[in-house]
This record gives sequence, structure tokens and C-alpha cells, in this order.
Amino acid sequence: MSIRQWPESERPREKLLTHGSAALSDAELLAVLLGSGVRGKDAITLGRELLMQAGGLNALLGRQDREIRTPGLGPAKRARLAAALELARRSLAEQLAERPSLRNPSDSGDYLSARLRHLPYEVFACLYLDNRHRVLAFEELFRGTLDGASVHPREVVRACLKHNAAAVIFAHNHPSGVAEPSSADQAITRELGQALRLVGVRVLDHLVIGHAEPVSMAARGLL
Repeated sequence: MSIRQWPESERPREKLLTHGSAALSDAELLAVLLGSGVRGKDAITLGRELLMQAGGLNALLGRQDREIRTPGLGPAKRARLAAALELARRSLAEQLAERPSLRNPSDSGDYLSARLRHLPYEVFACLYLDNRHRVLAFEELFRGTLDGASVHPREVVRACLKHNAAAVIFAHNHPSGVAEPSSADQAITRELGQALRLVGVRVLDHLVIGHAEPVSMAARGLL
């Protein structure tokens, strides 16, 4: 049965207009965004499939444009969904930048998790801060296994100087989902900290992003 044949009070768009967006489930919100279903599936079923394939809304938020796939989902719907997800990511970035300062790992953990958690490859990123710990910029610097061969201290120093950063927070994801700092993670963090100390840039933290809460190496006493 098409959604148009449902009672008006149960249709996602009408429900949103009557009760507000907070009254809708994740799948219903996606249905409103997609506008219609595909052959053999209504929009809510399509929304549920997208959420199940990604592993939830947070996982879907972390998907890259090319990873948004489900049978019957055409270019127009993929583009609409990709645009909405990118707007959500940019909103997170704005919220982070508008905070007066970052004082603990949870202040930046949500944003960094949204950016890195569900990438299928490992990424090393930097969050650059001024001397009051306000966000200057976020940047992905390296891709690949985190070790001395793939993360170059000279490039990290150069990037910090380019952004005129007084402090930096490192982050990298573990595609396996296990956010446990490895011996290589600890070694490269110490090496980067020593290099940045020479140019007056403080390393505040290194967050390891998995499928659950990020692990703060500062909180573990590993810096």
C-alpha cells in the first residue's frame, strides 16, 4: 500500500506538519526527505533499509556520498540524502566552532566521531585550536595504517604553523570499531608531541574513534 493511501494522521509529512519533527522516527524523517519510495517499497521502508544497512542514524551520518546505496535508490534521491547528511555534519562543525573553548574530551568527541567513526579506511586528523582552545580548523592529514611510515611529523608541524595553531587535538579512527590505543598510536603521539613542542604547539589529546565512545589518550595518561 502506498503512503498516500494511509490515514492522513499516519503519513510522515502530515505528521511532521501537525506534531513537529520530533514526533517522527528516524525512518519517518528519512521518508519525508526522500519524498517517495521506489518500486515495491514505500518511503518509510526505504528509510528503514538505509538505517539498517548503515547500522543506525549516527552511522548513516558518517557515510560518504558514494556509500549511500540501496536497491532502487536513484541518483536524485541519493543526491538529496547526501546533501542532507552533509548539512548535518556542517551543523555539528558550526556548533563545535561556536563553543567558547574546548575543556575536555567530550567537547570535541561527538564531532570527531561523526566525521571519522564509520570510514572504511583509517584517517589521521587534526583539530587546530588557538591559545584559548577555540577551534580554528579541522583537517584530515593522512590515510592508511597509523605508524611512522604514514604519519609524518614534518607535515603535522607544517599544518599547525599554517593554521597558526597554539594547540592541537589529534584523532584517528579504527575501522575495526575497537577504540583501543595501540602501541603504534602511542609511539607516534609521543613523536608528534616532541616535534610540536619545538615550535610551541601543545598536544592536548589524541582521540581514538571506534564504534562506541571515543577513547581519550590524555584521559588514559598516555600523552
